Amino acid sequence: MSKLLSRLSYLMLFGMMACLLTVACNPNHFDHSRSLFQPANDCQTVQHSMGETCVSKTPQRLVALNPAALANAIALGIKPIASVYDSQFPDYLADKIEGIKPLGEWSQPSIERIALLKPDLMIGWQHNHQAIYPQLSAIAPTVFYDWMGGNVREDNWKQYFNFMAEVLNRKKAGEQIWQRYHQRIEQLKTALGDRYKNKTISFIFFCCGGILGENSFASSVLSDVGLQRPPSQQDTSKVSFTFSEEALDVADGDVMFVGVYGGRETGERDFNLLQKKPLWQKLNAVQQNRVYYIDPTVWRGRTPLAADALIDDLYKYLVNTP
Repeated sequence: MSKLLSRLSYLMLFGMMACLLTVACNPNHFDHSRSLFQPANDCQTVQHSMGETCVSKTPQRLVALNPAALANAIALGIKPIASVYDSQFPDYLADKIEGIKPLGEWSQPSIERIALLKPDLMIGWQHNHQAIYPQLSAIAPTVFYDWMGGNVREDNWKQYFNFMAEVLNRKKAGEQIWQRYHQRIEQLKTALGDRYKNKTISFIFFCCGGILGENSFASSVLSDVGLQRPPSQQDTSKVSFTFSEEALDVADGDVMFVGVYGGRETGERDFNLLQKKPLWQKLNAVQQNRVYYIDPTVWRGRTPLAADALIDDLYKYLVNTP
C-alpha cells in the first residue's frame, strides 16, 4: 500500500511539473492576463499591456527588465535586486546601483539567473520581451508597458514612469518627483532668459555605423524648457531617424549636442573620421565652436533621473559656457 501511495505521489508531482513546463514553454497555452504565481495577500490588480496581474503592494525583490525600469524604481525609492542593461549600467546611476545583480543585455536576459533570484515582481516593455512573457510570468508576477503603442511618443517616458509609480504603489513619491522636475525646468528657463529664443538646438548620436536622430525623451525635455530643434529634426511622426554623411546639414543647428555609442570599435571611429571631412567643417555649430559631447545614456535615458542629468548638461553648456 505504501509503495502504491508513493508511486501515486510521484506521478502527481510529475504531472504538475509537466503542466508547468508546457505552459512556460508554449505561449499559445498561456493566459496572458494572469501570472501563475500570485501574491496570496497584500496584492493589487494592475492593468498592463498583457492583461491584468495581481502584484504585491510592497514588492521586496523587484527585477527591472530594461534600464529605464531600473532608474524609475530607484527614483521611486525601491532598489531592484537585479536588472538588465545595455552594454553596461548607465553612468548616471553609478552611485545608486551597488549590489544590483546584472542579468545580461536587455535583448536576452538570463531566465535561469532570474529564476534563481526568486523575484516577487518584474517590470519591462512589451516589445522587448513579449516572446518570453510566459516563462517570466511562471517565475513571478510580470507587468509590461506598451512603449510602442498609441501614447504620445515624445512623452512616453513620463507615462512609463507614472505606470511604474502605480505598479509599485508609489504615486505620492512620483508626484514629488514631477514637482522637482517642473521646478528645475522653470529655474532653467529663468537662467536662459531670451538668449536662445531664436536659436536651434540639435542633438544626434553616432551609433552602429550610422548617424541617428530622435524625437523622444530628449526632445520632450528640450520642449519643456522652451528650446527648439532645427526644422529638419521636428518631424514628430518619427520616433527616430537616420541620415547619411551627405545629408549632414540635417544635424546642424546653432548648438549641437553629440553622443557617441560603441566605443572605439564603432561610434568613436566613425565620428573621428567624419570630423576630418569638409562637410563636417561647414556646419554652423562647428564653425561657431558650439558642439558639445554628452553621455548618450543620459540623453536617451527616458527617466526623471536622466532628465535631471540632462538639465545639468543644459546648465553647463547653455548657461555657464560663454
